[in-house]
Formats: sequence, structure tokens, C-alpha cells
Amino acid sequence: MASYNTSEFKKGLKVQIDGDPYLMVECNFVKPGKGNALYKCKLRNLVRNTMLDRTYKGGDSLEAADVTEIDAQYLYRQGEAYVFMDNSSFEQYELTKEQVDEAWKYLKEGMSCSMVLFNNNPISVSPPNHVVLKIEYCEPAVKGNTATNLTKPVKLETGAEVICPAFVDIGDLIKVDTRSNEYLERAKE
Repeated sequence: MASYNTSEFKKGLKVQIDGDPYLMVECNFVKPGKGNALYKCKLRNLVRNTMLDRTYKGGDSLEAADVTEIDAQYLYRQGEAYVFMDNSSFEQYELTKEQVDEAWKYLKEGMSCSMVLFNNNPISVSPPNHVVLKIEYCEPAVKGNTATNLTKPVKLETGAEVICPAFVDIGDLIKVDTRSNEYLERAKE
């Protein structure tokens, strides 16, 4: 099994601690006046989604996590489970509501996503960074309110809510940034 030395620590690194996979969310290098250099790390457990703060001395190492990222297609929702298919092996995976987390807001049938597997079991899924979704419901725009930066909440076809400019209407397609849940622009059909 590969391992990472402290000199290789950086944001985005996937490591294994006590048998669980962790994602390095933050890593700060601290050099006190005397003594060894320190690496203060924030790690997120990829299975339980909990945070962990650890400090490592220069020369320490961590085991690399046995995680693989695959392209998967969202097929459908079955009760509380979300069903995905591996685009290369056509194997199907079911993820729970907790594993899907906030990604459910952007999932449309047939959409390609990125799925993380740990020991060949799915642990999380990420939708594309930008998705185009249809507006299901919003309040009608008030005439004359087009010059100012007015916004309103809109409900999308997936059930998610996004704040949009006042000029968008029911049936419009909009582009949304899935990382920040922000409206980007109106999309063409």
C-alpha cells in the first residue's frame, strides 16, 4: 500500500486513518521557532462525513486510501435509495440518502456523475459542476422591476430551491453551479 510523507500533504489528498478513508480538506505548514516543522490538517471522513483535526510532525507519513473515482450515470430513485450505473462496467450501485447528501438537488435521470468507491463500495457521489435545470415554480415578475437587481426564490424540477433574478419565469431553463447552489445564467433549450 502506498503512503504519503508530510512533504506531500496537500488539499484534496485521500488518506486512510484507522481503516477509514479521509479527504484532506485543509493542510497548514507551521514552523515554530525551534523544533520540528508541524503540519496542521483538517480531514473529512468519506464514509461518515465527520471532521477530524490532526497535527503531524515533519517526517510522519499516512497510508494512501484505497479509493477509486468512477464515472456513473444516475438512473432513478427507489424509495430512500438512489440507483447509479458504472459507465464502463454497467454495474449498478445503490446509495442511501445520507451518502448522496446535498447532491440530490441536481440529479436528473440519465445525468453523468462522479462516484467515489472505497473497497468497491460506493461512499459518495458528485454531480457535474454546472447543471441545466427547468424552473417548476416561481412567483411572477412584477412589471417595472427590471432595472434593479431583484431576486426571488425558484423551485427547480428536481425539488431544489435557488435564488434567481426576477426576470426568470416558470418553464425557463437555468444553469446552476452545484458547488455553491447559485444561479449562473439562463440556458438555451
